[in-house]
Amino acid sequence: MTLREAHLAFVLMTRLPLPRLAEPIPPIGRAAWAFPLVGLGVGTLAAAVLFGLLGLGLPPALAAGGALVTQILLTGALHEDGLADVSDGIWGGQDRARRLEIMRDSRIGSYGTLALILSVGLRWQALAVLALHPALAAIALIAIAMSSRACITLALAALPAARPDGLGQSASGIDRAGVSVALALGLAPVLALAILAGSPAPLFILPVQGLALFALARLALKRLGGQTGDVLGATQQLTEVVGLLVVVAQ
Repeated sequence: MTLREAHLAFVLMTRLPLPRLAEPIPPIGRAAWAFPLVGLGVGTLAAAVLFGLLGLGLPPALAAGGALVTQILLTGALHEDGLADVSDGIWGGQDRARRLEIMRDSRIGSYGTLALILSVGLRWQALAVLALHPALAAIALIAIAMSSRACITLALAALPAARPDGLGQSASGIDRAGVSVALALGLAPVLALAILAGSPAPLFILPVQGLALFALARLALKRLGGQTGDVLGATQQLTEVVGLLVVVAQ
């Protein structure tokens, strides 16, 4: 685990103006342990925007929208794009080859459009409810951003690459130590959220995210043959949505 690997994770998963990595660039799989650290950065900046907008007197729903927009801008809608492509491919193709072909098409279809509407809508509504309690909302933003990206690392470790090329192939090869570090980084903020809430209920985030990850992984393996970069993006989106819903349900 090195700073260069963490640097690569931020370069891959955000649009932050970071300096370019000098050669030789580490393999993407070696940087997967740091994916939750990307969530820490994204979640912290989104929480800061939420606090700032609430401090300016904006209602919770609009402040929540600002936090969500911040997340999307920081990541360049990378994960949203993956969710849309996976939704179109998995449900729109008749066979594996056609599904993978659809996922590489830059156009968006009905399934992808609906998936994005549901993802953005559910996250916005959940954050609007949480914004009534700003401290809880801030910790939840950070915790879910980190744990959902730890799920990306798990998906990389659990699924074979569906293509012989592409991000999914180049990011494969993560070792057991990297998975362990990612899981620890994903767990820590959820524990902090439980302490802040004064209840063990937020710990249900982890098994619910695990179930969502398992369901998507099974579907991707059956219909695509494994993971791609789009599947990894969809993993983050799905586990973020269910994580926020668990927090709101407390």
